[in-house]
Amino acid sequence: MELDPARRERILDAAAKLIVANGLQCSMAAIAEAAGVATGSIYNYFRSKDDLIRGVYAQLASTIAAHLIPSLTAPGGPRDQIIRYIYDYIDFIWQDRQRALLFEYLSNVPLISGEEMNAIFGEVTRYSVGLMGAAKEAGLLQDLPPSTMSGYIGGGIRNTLKWRRFNPAPLSDGERDAIALMSWNAIAALPARAMSSAGHD
Repeated sequence: MELDPARRERILDAAAKLIVANGLQCSMAAIAEAAGVATGSIYNYFRSKDDLIRGVYAQLASTIAAHLIPSLTAPGGPRDQIIRYIYDYIDFIWQDRQRALLFEYLSNVPLISGEEMNAIFGEVTRYSVGLMGAAKEAGLLQDLPPSTMSGYIGGGIRNTLKWRRFNPAPLSDGERDAIALMSWNAIAALPARAMSSAGHD
C-alpha cells in the first residue's frame, strides 16, 4: 500500500497542535479528526501513539535543522557563523508561536528517552557544538565546554522570547539585535558593544 507523505505530515501537524494544547491526553481519534483522516488510517503511518510522538519529535528536529544549518557554501568564519546561528535561532523561535510552544513543551516534558532525544536532534546538536568548538579553538569564545555554550545560547533565546510574547507588539530589529548581543557576550572571550543584523536576515 502506497502511503501519502502529505497525509503523514497532516497527522503530525495535528498531533503537535493537540500535544501543545492538551499534553498526552489527546486521543488518536482527536488527532485523526484534526487531521481530517479516519482514525484507523493513522496506524498505516504510525504503529502506536508512542511511534506517532517520535514522529512529532523527528518532524520538529528536521524543521530546526532546515532553519539553523546553512548550506556548505555559506560564507564567513567562526564568528560570522555563530552570529548567523544566533539570529537564525531568534527568528526560528519568534516567527512561529505554535512551533515555539511545541519546542518548549517537548523540551520541558520529554515524552521519549534521553537516548532517543540525542539521536533525533543529533544533527543540530553536532552542528551547533561544532560551531562553538571551532570558535573556541580560534580564541573567540570563553574556555567553556562547547556543548554548554550551545545549550546556554538556545535556552536563553527560547526563555527570553517566551516572556516577550506577552507583549503583543512585533519584535523590533533593535530587540532582535539586543538578544543577539546578549547571546554573543554570554560566550565571547571579548564582549561586543553592539550587534547588527545586517547580513544575517
